[in-house]
Amino acid sequence: MKVAYVTFADPLGHDDERETALAAWLGEGIQGTPVRWDDPEADWASFDAAVVRSAWDYIERRDEFVAWAYRVGGLTRLLNPAPVLERNTDKTYLRDLGVPTVPTHWSHEGIPEWDEYVVKPAISSGARDTIRTADRAVAEAHAARLAAEGRTVMVQPYLDSVEHEGELSLLYFGGEFSHAVRRHPMLAGDGQELDLNNRATLRDPDADQFEVAELVLSKVSEPLLYARVDLVRMPNGEPVLIELELTEPYLFLRYELDAPGLFARALAEMLHG
Repeated sequence: MKVAYVTFADPLGHDDERETALAAWLGEGIQGTPVRWDDPEADWASFDAAVVRSAWDYIERRDEFVAWAYRVGGLTRLLNPAPVLERNTDKTYLRDLGVPTVPTHWSHEGIPEWDEYVVKPAISSGARDTIRTADRAVAEAHAARLAAEGRTVMVQPYLDSVEHEGELSLLYFGGEFSHAVRRHPMLAGDGQELDLNNRATLRDPDADQFEVAELVLSKVSEPLLYARVDLVRMPNGEPVLIELELTEPYLFLRYELDAPGLFARALAEMLHG
């Protein structure tokens, strides 16, 4: 089986999971080939499938990326599927899932009174164009700038639990739980992005975190090769969804010995199923 490992032009080598994934795929008889999603010479129909992994430059060209996904999905099997990628690349999906989420104000006007704010656009990756601030005026100004640029605004309270417990990311392959990691905060108190090089710690989720993650995934009707469910705890201890990563999430493969093999087997099962 020939499968495209969909990536981007990455001169700095940000994707440190590629070789691990490709080696595991090969163990399942899958020949993986890195291909840039925007390569005009790519022959997508020559592959049995295309797996979106590190297409991390799509943010500035989201419409082009979505159009690409539907086009490639008509030429070969795209994982995850194009409709999933279209929904998941705009965080307004959080309004429609029907699951417990971090409280979000979807406007630059009438921002609630919170002790500390996180302000970001609905289409973003990592901490791009995201600020954390305790200054309401700064939060309002950033939200207004995003709105003036025609972008959907998200304003959320910064949760102290991120500091002492962190975000918990649960990784699933082919709908089966693989592993979970506690992720370190991405934003410092002054709103600057922290360079943590994906630092995380392997963790066992609590029962209530598993329950929320399973509920979240049950809301997606399409088959998923990979999914990352990012949870945080509210001040009352309730676990809630902060993001459902179905497009190009970092999978923390090196944190769990069995994870690369589980990922490869899930891919093989989907290809042969």
